[in-house]
Amino acid sequence: MTTPLRNRITRLIAAFATVFAIALPSATLGADTQFDKMRAKIAAFVADKMEKLGGSRIVYKVDTDGLRAAAVTDLRDDVYKTLREGRIAFSGLVIRDGGVDVKIADAKGREHLTRKLASSAEGLPAHALTVTDGGDGLIRLAPTDAAFAERLRDLVEDSIAMIEQRLKDAGVKLASVQVDGTDRIRIFLPGVMEPEHVTAIFARKVKVGFRLIDLSMSAEQAQSGAPPAGTEVLLGFKDRLPYLVARDSALEGDDISYAGPGFTSDTKEPIASFRFNGRGTRRLAHITAENVGKPFAIVLDDKVISAPVIREPITGGSGQIAGNFTLEEANSVAMLLRAGSLPGRLGLVEQQVVQPATKP
Repeated sequence: MTTPLRNRITRLIAAFATVFAIALPSATLGADTQFDKMRAKIAAFVADKMEKLGGSRIVYKVDTDGLRAAAVTDLRDDVYKTLREGRIAFSGLVIRDGGVDVKIADAKGREHLTRKLASSAEGLPAHALTVTDGGDGLIRLAPTDAAFAERLRDLVEDSIAMIEQRLKDAGVKLASVQVDGTDRIRIFLPGVMEPEHVTAIFARKVKVGFRLIDLSMSAEQAQSGAPPAGTEVLLGFKDRLPYLVARDSALEGDDISYAGPGFTSDTKEPIASFRFNGRGTRRLAHITAENVGKPFAIVLDDKVISAPVIREPITGGSGQIAGNFTLEEANSVAMLLRAGSLPGRLGLVEQQVVQPATKP
């Protein structure tokens, strides 16, 4: 499940409170109020500039059909994992009509599955389920409408955060990015009279890849000569050092289901945490099991963010990226990890040039 931006801000405030032993009563309420006020001020300021200067109005729509499909796929993966871990005999695990069907002959097995899923969903609206007994051992599970609405809000918030970050990286300093209804995002750009230049920013997909590092020669040797076939030299995100990496990614970023900033538990160093969906988890487990002891580069837009050595198979589907980051850099890295799959979930609805109503 992705996490709304305001919740991430709240967690960061709470983390700072832990590090510096500062008492912050009602932190959640304060963060929400502060966040909403900031957005409202930006929107009012931009509206005034649009009135004077004109500009561009762009509207995107998130892919609700794709989101529903992803929610059901995640549910199927959760069911499969629970059944395997609980050693529950089953058959006919399939996605059908917006839900998941599975046949479990043993009544205790059916009870264990539903109890385990209910326990995992406790306190998490986006994981809420309906369970229907189909008779003869068949049970049907499906996300509730409330669960889908929560996931949709999360996706819209993540999309807004990605858009704001992309605009910032592109040097666009004045913009308002707002929710429009339940599944649309409205962008106002004062003074920008060519909206297609801005939409091109979001059309470009962030390339996220997990690549093995080639140890047959040093990266410096490959730089000065010819790198081995199927490899290339990329520079580090912060250290600017060369890395000799495989051209093909062993794992793509499309399967990242969540990424966010955080801190290490011991040194409180800023990090970017990430988690894969079921398919990515299985692929990561396979790759890391086959390459224990080898360095594994995490690459964003042809820059090596981190190159840790695989110490053991990673079967839990989650990890952390550390690299002497500032908190802002950790947040930016997490944003790029999430952004890798977002463009495919955003559809351009409208781009319009708005003429100034008054002379500036």
